[in-house]
Amino acid sequence: MKRPSWNDLHAFATIAVHRSFRRAADELGQTRSSLSHAMRNLERELGVRLLHRTTRSVSPTQAGERLLARLPPLLQGLDEALADLAPAPGQLRGSLRINGNEGGIRHVLRTVVPRFLERYPRVELDLVADGALVDIVERGFDAGIRLAEAVPRDMVAVRIGPDLRFLAVASPAYLSSHPAPRVPDDLKTHRCIRQRLPGGKRYRWEFARRGRGVAVDVPGPLSLDDNGLMVEAAIDGLGIAYVPEPYARAALDDGRLRAVLEDWCPPDAGLRLYYPGHRQVPATLRAFIDMAREAAGD
Repeated sequence: MKRPSWNDLHAFATIAVHRSFRRAADELGQTRSSLSHAMRNLERELGVRLLHRTTRSVSPTQAGERLLARLPPLLQGLDEALADLAPAPGQLRGSLRINGNEGGIRHVLRTVVPRFLERYPRVELDLVADGALVDIVERGFDAGIRLAEAVPRDMVAVRIGPDLRFLAVASPAYLSSHPAPRVPDDLKTHRCIRQRLPGGKRYRWEFARRGRGVAVDVPGPLSLDDNGLMVEAAIDGLGIAYVPEPYARAALDDGRLRAVLEDWCPPDAGLRLYYPGHRQVPATLRAFIDMAREAAGD
């Protein structure tokens, strides 16, 4: 005799209790035809008829009654066993390794990590800030954090922050001696603080307005590979920097920096936490994702 599935046994018990395929289908979230098909398969596997069916009613046979009498404690025991696999907050333990860019790691340190460690004190978090986009599977990470545009297409991505925009910023002192650019091409006559990407190339500044995109290979004698340093250099009057708004916000608010070309700097998709979809999601990562979504307002 082939051993039936727990799902089919649960479906049989639901039908037998309600004595109705329709009510059982409503409770289980299935169609009546799929339940009828499952019961025919179950009876064929067991080699015995379990249900009397007419156009108006459904009732268990004698064999069905005997099976129904024994199923509830078995099904309840399975539910309890499965519930035990989902530990309470204080019992969740293990490790969670996440790789991300510096901005992504900084974001979760501020919005997720304090509450996560308080709720799950037995989980060890290993967060690695890395400028280069790495293969998280090859490097043994459970997840990564990057801007949406950088997430590999074969990964499952979860929004963990608001939309983000890059801003071109400069100090009042710099702008007092250099007329503010009005369109992106004007940057070609300015001193720009260029960004060197992890692979060695310099980033071309990307702007958009009314659906029109523009990329400018800006000139400038200074290149840096850190957004915070670029902001400091701009504050010191060394030129125009192009950085994520959160890095420049404090200096913009207190007047140390001014934004230029704002109407060419629309918001874009922000940070995403991503992980391989072909693997079972560890309980520690699932808990982190749930808390990150909660922090992001999803």
